[in-house]
Amino acid sequence: TPLPRPLDYMEREARDFVPRVLDALGLERAILFGHSDGGSIALLTAAAHPSRGEALVLEAPHVFVEDISVKSIAAARTGYESGDLRSRLSRVHANVDIAFRGWNDAWLDPGFRSWNIEWCLKDVRVPVLLLKGEDDPYGTRAQVDAIARGVSAAATVCMIPRCGHAPHRDAPDEVIARTKEFLATLSR
Repeated sequence: TPLPRPLDYMEREARDFVPRVLDALGLERAILFGHSDGGSIALLTAAAHPSRGEALVLEAPHVFVEDISVKSIAAARTGYESGDLRSRLSRVHANVDIAFRGWNDAWLDPGFRSWNIEWCLKDVRVPVLLLKGEDDPYGTRAQVDAIARGVSAAATVCMIPRCGHAPHRDAPDEVIARTKEFLATLSR
C-alpha cells in the first residue's frame, strides 16, 4: 500500500477490500470481528454490504476522532521513532513501516480531525457486540455508546475493567467468554 494512505482508507477497505476477501474465502455471509480501525471497517462493511454480514464483534472501534485518540497516537509516533515500538510491531507486521505509518500518519493528519462515520450506523442491521477496555488510551466509552445508539439492530456494550486498547491481549478470557455468549444468542 503506497503512503500516504488516503484519509478515507477505512471506507475504501470496507467498500472494496473486505468483499473481495469474503469472495476469495467463498463466504456469502460472515461474522466480522474487528479491532480498532478494523472494527470501524467492519461497521462500514456491514453498512455498505448488508447482505454480507451476519453479526459484528468489535473491539475498541472508532466512529469519530477524539482528543484522547490524537494525543495517544502522537505518543505512539514518538515511541515508534525513538523507543522500542517499531521492533515490537515488526514481530507481527511483514512491512512494519507501511503498517504503522499508514495508520499513524492518517490519524495525525489535520484533515482527519473531522473524520466521522456515525452516518453509516443506521445502515448496520446485524447484531453487534462492542468490547471496550475501561482504560483505553485511544478512545472513550463515547465511541461504543454512539455505536449502540446508532445501529439499527441489537447492540451489547461490554466495558472491561483493567483493560486498555487491546481486549484480546489484555483480557482474552473475558473476550472469549463474551463472544461465546453473544454468538450463542445468534443461533436462538
